[in-house]
Amino acid sequence: MSDVHTKKQRSYNMSMIRSKNTKPEIILRKLLSASGVKGYRINYKLTGKPDIVFPRQKIAIFVDGCFWHMCPKCYIQPKSNPKFWINKIKGNVKRDKKVKELLKSEGWTILRFWEHEVSKNPKKCHKSIINKYSSFST
Repeated sequence: MSDVHTKKQRSYNMSMIRSKNTKPEIILRKLLSASGVKGYRINYKLTGKPDIVFPRQKIAIFVDGCFWHMCPKCYIQPKSNPKFWINKIKGNVKRDKKVKELLKSEGWTILRFWEHEVSKNPKKCHKSIINKYSSFST
């Protein structure tokens, strides 16, 4: 099936998709800040490029986009260029698994949230972070 957009329009659409500072990430960071949590970093140089990192506690937080990481609840396979997208997204999932294994082997605690989880219930996600953070900070 061919794309409904021109190559130029598709290229523009894809270039507008953020990989950092997405709405769900910002929501979580605002909640962390409002609750007085300090010590987290963004754009921290760590394998897998976590969205939020607590270096002292060795906690890496990923906010995974439902499309890009094949959310079992939300993912809808694209109709245009399906072979490309299946390979791309399965590659993302495979990489996520490798990153998780590597970071865990280095002593990191990994927290992953789906984009829809943060959007629908940000306080629940925030509470999960606070619980994990508190268990390392006491």
